[in-house]
Amino acid sequence: MSPTLHHPPPLPTNRDVGIGCIGAGFIMTDCHLVAYRNNGLNPVAISSRTLENAQAAAKRHNIPMATDNYQDVITHPEVAVADIAVPPNLQLDIVREVVKQDQIKGILVQKPMAMNYAEAQELVQLCKDAGKVLCVNQNMRYDQSIRACKDLLNRGLLGDPILASIDMRAIPHWMPWQQELGWCTLRIMSIHHLDSFRYLFGDPVRVYASVRTDPRTEFPHEDGICLYILEYENGFRATSCDDVWAGPAREGADSDIYIRWRVEGLKGMARGTIGWPKYPEPTPSTLDYTTTDEEVWHKPRWDEVWFPDAFVGPMAELLCALEEGREPVVNGDDNLKTMALVDACYLSAKEHRAVEINEILQEKTNSTPY
Repeated sequence: MSPTLHHPPPLPTNRDVGIGCIGAGFIMTDCHLVAYRNNGLNPVAISSRTLENAQAAAKRHNIPMATDNYQDVITHPEVAVADIAVPPNLQLDIVREVVKQDQIKGILVQKPMAMNYAEAQELVQLCKDAGKVLCVNQNMRYDQSIRACKDLLNRGLLGDPILASIDMRAIPHWMPWQQELGWCTLRIMSIHHLDSFRYLFGDPVRVYASVRTDPRTEFPHEDGICLYILEYENGFRATSCDDVWAGPAREGADSDIYIRWRVEGLKGMARGTIGWPKYPEPTPSTLDYTTTDEEVWHKPRWDEVWFPDAFVGPMAELLCALEEGREPVVNGDDNLKTMALVDACYLSAKEHRAVEINEILQEKTNSTPY
């Protein structure tokens, strides 16, 4: 049995495709662009609302053009792919403009794609109608421990999955736009876990979610600490505790910060950690697994870290899809199911009941965010 399980995302043959970057915040400058440069990709232009931020990012990452107008990026003759990293309430309007540009063939958008499932539908349809290839930056799928777990499942080493869990005890840094939108955990952190469950195990039938406010977060919100259970038709269950309070670690107590995951199958078990909570300290994620064939724990290890290394995955997937004439794995239609699952969590928490995912998927016209 090979303990390697290492599956870095494939990179395109042609790495000279021009990438136009819209947004110069932390995710773009410290994650996207670091990962792109480390893998030989080619950002050629960047914009920010303030020229100084765009120029600083361009200087740091050796990008030829910096501007305070994203229209300059999307009309740049060398830009074939738009990489959008802006708050979700701005993303749809930018995509409306990007799809008008003939030379742009592919678009990478952030998660969440939009403010809710209905708006995300519109974004996906805009790209379809314009013939643009759309990929969504669901980068936790590209963390090496999650990809390794997927390989274990694909090879049948764990047998039929019975139960999976994620336990997050971490204190994120909320962005100013989150205060404006009144969002905390479900659309920002839980969306990673929900999408990873979908990646590993497919689509659930329903979800039950319960939320409470985070005592530390001062702006009005509902989805601070979030707990949810995904129910699958075959009896499999997945559950997560997304705890952004994590105890009074900022108020004087010692801290106990981590993200741990676990998968139990009929033939084996896997457990892992996600190294992100210790950022900027580079902390690789881990995976251990054992099977009924061998009464030992295998503990393969890798050097990559989620932030920033996994961020090359969605862009590389988009470039490979363009090169090969196919849809990306994390395409718009697929990610609509993650968006629907997030909205189902909000509805479940609001109405204190289990929500079938089809309740959201079949709601074609409702544009009211939960």
